[in-house]
Formats: sequence, C-alpha cells, structure tokens
Amino acid sequence: MVDLSIDFCGIKSPNPFWLASAPPSNSGYQVQKAFEQGWGGAVWKTIGAPVLNVSNRYGTIDYKGSKIIGLNNVELISDRPIQTNLKEMAEVKRNFPDHAVIASIMVESKKEAWQEIIKRTQEETNCDGFELNFGCPHGMSERGMGSAMGQVPEYTQMVTQWVMEVSQKPVIVKLTPNVTDIVVPARAAVKGGANALSLINTINSIMGVDLNTFELKPNVGGKGGHGGYAGMAVKPIALHMLSSVANEISVKEARIPISGIGGIETWQDVAEFMLLGATSVQVCTAVMHWGFRIVEDMIDGLSNWMESHGFNTVYDFIGKSLPRISNFGDFDLGFKSVARINKDKCIHCNLCYVACNDTAHQCIDLDAMEIDDGFKKLFPVVREDDCVGCALCASVCPVNDCISMVAVDSKRPHITWNELSKTQPEVVSNWDKMEEYRKVSNIHIH
Repeated sequence: MVDLSIDFCGIKSPNPFWLASAPPSNSGYQVQKAFEQGWGGAVWKTIGAPVLNVSNRYGTIDYKGSKIIGLNNVELISDRPIQTNLKEMAEVKRNFPDHAVIASIMVESKKEAWQEIIKRTQEETNCDGFELNFGCPHGMSERGMGSAMGQVPEYTQMVTQWVMEVSQKPVIVKLTPNVTDIVVPARAAVKGGANALSLINTINSIMGVDLNTFELKPNVGGKGGHGGYAGMAVKPIALHMLSSVANEISVKEARIPISGIGGIETWQDVAEFMLLGATSVQVCTAVMHWGFRIVEDMIDGLSNWMESHGFNTVYDFIGKSLPRISNFGDFDLGFKSVARINKDKCIHCNLCYVACNDTAHQCIDLDAMEIDDGFKKLFPVVREDDCVGCALCASVCPVNDCISMVAVDSKRPHITWNELSKTQPEVVSNWDKMEEYRKVSNIHIH
C-alpha cells in the first residue's frame, strides 16, 4: 500500500485531494459529505464582505456531446452569514480532526479588516489554515478585492504581511492567472511571508452570445459580462503557470509548497499537476459536474499508478518533471522524428492527408495499394525524407496508435539554438548563411 498523506506547510491531510473554495464547499453539510466519500481536505467557500448573488450564474462550453468542457461563473463569495460559516467550519473540524479545513478569506484592502477576520476565524473555528483569495476576477474585483489586489504585487505583499502579523495558522496565497507573468505576484507573496501558494484562480472570460436573442451567456436579466472561466479547458494554462511558479528561485529557496488548481478531473490530471510541483490539488468544476464520488477513482488510480512506478509516498514524485521544462533556445535541433502509419489500423478517413497537405508540410501522399483479390484502396503514405515531425497527422487521426511519431537519425548536428548562437553567430544572424546551414543539416526553416 502506498502512502497518499501529505504535510502541506504544516497542514496534515490523509491525501492530496481537496475541494477548492467554490460552491461544493459552501456548507458544513457539503464538506462533511465530501470527507465521508474520501476527500482529504476542503478550502471553504470564501467568506468576507456581505454580497448578493445573481441568477443565472453559470455558462458552459459543451463540445461534440461532452458537457462542461469549460464553465464560466459570475458567482461571488459566500452569501451566507459569516457566523453561520464559522460555526459550521468548527463543527466539521471537530468531526473530522484529521482532515484539512482551510478558511478562504477576502475583505476590503484595509489592515484592520483583514486582521479582524483572521483573528475571529482562527478563534472560532480551529481551522487548519487560511487561503487569501487574491484571484476572483469578477464582482469582488470591481470593489477593489480579489484579482484587483492579486494583479498588483505591492498589494499582494502588503496584505500578506498584514495577515502574517496576526495569523497563528499557515497562510496560503491564492494567485490570479489574469496577469502577464504569474511569477511576479508569486514573488510578492513570498516576500510577504506566505507559507504556501495556490493557483490558478479562474480566468477572465465571456462565455458566448445567444445567436437568437443576442444576449450574453450567462444571462442575468438580459445583461451579461465577464466572469471566471474554469473546467478541463483551462488545464494546460494551469500547468504552465504552476510549473513557472514551482521553478521560481524564491519559491524553491523558501521551500514554499503549492496547491494546484485548474481543470483537474481525473487521477491522471492529479499526477500531472504533482509531477509539475503541486503538493495538493483542488477540484471544483469536475465535482460540480459529477459529484463528490469522483474522488474514489482519483484515490484508486493514483495509488495504482504510484505502485506501478515504485513510488511509496507522493513526495517520491512531486516535481519530478520540472527539470524537463526548458526554454526553446535549449531544445535539441538535432532531434528528428517522423510519422509512421500502421496500415492495419488505418480506416482510410484520410484526415492525416488533408491536414498535412492543407495546413502543414505536404509530406503525405495517397497511394493505391492492393488489399484483397486485386481490389485497390487508397492508403496514406508518409514521405519520411520530407516529414518535419510536426505530429499534426497523429493529432488528427481518430484511431489510437495508428500514427506514431518515431525518432530517427538525422543529418542535423545535436546542438541547441543558444549553442549555435555562441559557436556560429554568423549563421543565426544571416538568412543566406541559415539557408546554407539548412541544406547541409536538413533543418527546415519556415
């Protein structure tokens, strides 16, 4: 049996699967039910200034029969009385002392407001820690809260310092993705003394327009606006930002753990987030779609995967893929792969041919081949000498493993662009020289 337990900046949890601060963690009933089904922790739906929520609140992107590929929301923080939330938080912690109960906080940018709610929450709930919501992109940001603070590094650092002055619990700063470089506010949070980071919060978006009524989605009495985008569609963005923060020197030097958020739906997603530096993960949209039950597959799947790779604890693989992240200038120009098509699996849809010839590098032909009793059929055939290894054909092919990208020997020297710039600067600065270099090394330039 593998050990899934984590110690997240002093916050203990039986596993890394947490509910994100969102509708699924809005009440004691919901959080206790989640813990009973196997979730290791929960970040309570954000408490703070009084709000009135609207309807409709959600808009979704559905694609080819798959529901909720992406979800947009204009819901604000908890609209329940703070006292009710604090009472239920304390009750959940009493009933589940070994699970992580984290209070998410957002108030106006005043020192006394932040310090008062922090002191009150830790006195009345015995929560395990705080998550400072510097990420909400709608509603609260118009009032100078949420991402309005998270987008200004000086505010991020200042409010974090205010909280650290009075908090007796670990403090997690939740970062907004609605910035040019998420590493900048991450550094500010570290300077402010944060014990941990979480990312990403939702992404600013407008979900769409109804082509019959011309109204925005979601529609709030005929009006609409920007909201927070989440769901599996944001996962690649979240992984990029997670890895950027995890590789940031100040974060590594301070040994700041990260809670990964954004598009997590399966145990495979969890493994990817942890391989890129997350110690815990937070889930929202997938739970809203499928319910708390999805954690059972996450636990079984991650446990089996760990066993198959010989990992005894999650710390054996957290961040294991980070060293593989590189700048483009350090990629090997000498690496070459070509597409190879398994004719036994080919269903003759010719999508690879169309994609290659219309939008890529015109290196796939349709050849007539005899298959049975003189009957001929068109098969896609790759001209490997012309193939640049872009992998578009493999991406559009509807049959698993029908098209494989195979590494082959090439005439290219094994050198990076940065090395080439240093050793042969005349090549990288002169198109004539580059064309000459391409001819002898088989490098394709576009």
